[in-house]
Amino acid sequence: MAKDLEIVLLRSFVTAVRAGSISRAATALGQTQPALSQQLRKLEHTVGRPLLHRSPAGVVMTRAGEELLPYAERILSLAAQALAETGGALTGHCGVGLLEDLAASRLPLALADLTRLHPGATLEVLCLSQSATRQAYDAGRVQLVLDEVSDVPGPPRWTVRRPLVWAVGEGVDVKADPLPVVLFSNPCTWRTRVLEALERAERRWQVAFESNSLIGVLGAIRAGLGVAALMPANLEPSMIAHNQDLLPELPDIEFGLTRHPRTDGDPLIDAVEAALRRAI
Repeated sequence: MAKDLEIVLLRSFVTAVRAGSISRAATALGQTQPALSQQLRKLEHTVGRPLLHRSPAGVVMTRAGEELLPYAERILSLAAQALAETGGALTGHCGVGLLEDLAASRLPLALADLTRLHPGATLEVLCLSQSATRQAYDAGRVQLVLDEVSDVPGPPRWTVRRPLVWAVGEGVDVKADPLPVVLFSNPCTWRTRVLEALERAERRWQVAFESNSLIGVLGAIRAGLGVAALMPANLEPSMIAHNQDLLPELPDIEFGLTRHPRTDGDPLIDAVEAALRRAI
């Protein structure tokens, strides 16, 4: 008999990963901890591999869990979209301004899934400078902007905080003095916050490489030039910092979504905004 991935089990797994512990995930889902643990074991039995390392400090994903997570998130997003949007086909155009780091994560998958449900709709994702995004927003080419709160062109409709984590290039010694750091070029608020975190920790540092693009920063990390602060979704397995205690804690980043006021009531823009909010 073919095995199926039950949505309720995938939701339990994703919630446990996001919460960092089974007890917190059980509270979020309104379940008991034993019931949630049983669901996670059932999912592991279905997959045939352990998905989580459990300890008194919480849970972290195994390699199999890291492989399953993007599929689980996409299945949950598709299920929610199918329920919300199958009442009628959507048409029209929606332009979305995205921070490059968000565009390189799983957000575009949510938008691609939406266009498959509504082939008459056209979505356009733009990764532009702050000034260029503002021009596209004012001109009506972009209806939604999801970026750092300080960079969106207007008061955000909603905000969300997401962590930064250290990505360490292969062979890089995090005990090095000074610490080689890979940075985004100015102007960049992340750059400022990373350097402030190092200063607070009294860590000496030197700029090993800098780039104005995520592609450039990722390439430098792959080449083993230093350490950098990235969103977790943009980490590659070889880049994850396993010795976080040797590096200072990084601040969260607050993202916000701004929507053009002339789009109120537009069902396509409503659907795209909902898809972005679910995905992030």
